[in-house]
Amino acid sequence: MLKTILPTIMLLPTTLLSSQKFLWANITMYSLLVATSSLQWLSPTYYPYKNLTLWTGVDQVSSPLLTLSCWLLPLMILASQNHLHHEPLARKRTLIVSLITMQPLILLAFSATELTLFYISFEATLIPTLILITRWGNQSERLSAGIYLMFYTLISSLPLLITIMYLHTQTGTLYLPLLKLTPPTSTNSWTNLLSNLALLMAFMVKAPLYGLHLWLPKAHVEAPIAGSMLLAALLLKLGSYGIMRFTLLMNHPPNYLYYPFLALTLWGALMTSSICLRQTDLKALIAYSSVSHMGLVIAASLIQTHWSFSGAMILMISHGLTSSMLFCLANTTYERTHTRILLLTRGLQPLLPLMATWWLLANLTNMALPPTTNLMAELTIIISLFNWSPLTIILTGTTTLLTASYTLSMLLTTQRGTLPLHITSLQNSTTREHLLMALHTLPMLLLILKPEIISGTPW
Repeated sequence: MLKTILPTIMLLPTTLLSSQKFLWANITMYSLLVATSSLQWLSPTYYPYKNLTLWTGVDQVSSPLLTLSCWLLPLMILASQNHLHHEPLARKRTLIVSLITMQPLILLAFSATELTLFYISFEATLIPTLILITRWGNQSERLSAGIYLMFYTLISSLPLLITIMYLHTQTGTLYLPLLKLTPPTSTNSWTNLLSNLALLMAFMVKAPLYGLHLWLPKAHVEAPIAGSMLLAALLLKLGSYGIMRFTLLMNHPPNYLYYPFLALTLWGALMTSSICLRQTDLKALIAYSSVSHMGLVIAASLIQTHWSFSGAMILMISHGLTSSMLFCLANTTYERTHTRILLLTRGLQPLLPLMATWWLLANLTNMALPPTTNLMAELTIIISLFNWSPLTIILTGTTTLLTASYTLSMLLTTQRGTLPLHITSLQNSTTREHLLMALHTLPMLLLILKPEIISGTPW
């Protein structure tokens, strides 16, 4: 683990010492090297843990998420260049430092085998995110978006800390491989119920569960492009990863505890898909579609079968790449038209034909067209939910129908139709933007050939 964390930390002096001329080139190349070296985590293994130490370890659940985290850092830096073009050098460096500081914290959160370390890194990711949203957001509402994010996360995670301390008093250890071997202790049913609820709630807010999701669209809309990519692709995955990792440690939770959460996730997937159909703001539309997809991931994580875990893992990685790419595309449109309103960004296909191709690819993967991994994940989750209760097919079926509707609507609104009168000339798309889209699309296409790499099951 140190082989990746130390080079990532060494990006900080590189940022501070590079001259203005070579700043972007140095950081992008260096972070791409770290991302390439992180691909070794995906190599097949029959052992439950790779690189196991007292604090960290990589297994089949965390390795795809760790690789995704490393892969997205150079992409966030690439996406931010035009946004920071006119900023002074000090502000450029501060943004890059915020992004780089986030990276080791996310890596530690995904690879921690000790619950205290997981909790510290899980909470510490909030600070760079808050800095990104409040310092580099687009509008004055960014401060209220930051406050929403902070209070939702803090209020939900304090009970998690109490539960972790309670677990330590009960078992005497917080080391994950040992906790799995510890026999369950018979405790008061109320204590058991409350500790299980506290454990779930912190991750439900982060994931986010419908009803606890109000901070997400606000944060997404106000964040700069790097912040939106970070939130959609990585920070939402921390919540679902926590559910997958820690529901297995729960001390015989009663079955009825999960029913309201499962009902909320499936109903929420349906409701947020409906909200997407009448959304006028492009970034808000993509943010709500994230809530809809993550609803399926939470539902699958709560069922706790091999199939549902596998589907949840594949959907997390696929959604991470797809939503990040959609935010990048929305940002390229925003940088040219200076608006996110869908009605004012119509008919861009004749002006930017190659960008329209990337839009088509991203939207097709978002609506889970075969043979993408998104389809494989959604089918796996829908089948495991149907196996759990046949009635869920009504909600999941309607959700997939609505997903296809709003995705096609977004594609047709932005790319087709008559060009608005206020758009007289547009800046051409650049090589940097096409490289950014290609680096999002390449993993999506390659994973179709070998999806078991990210399925979370030992080979």
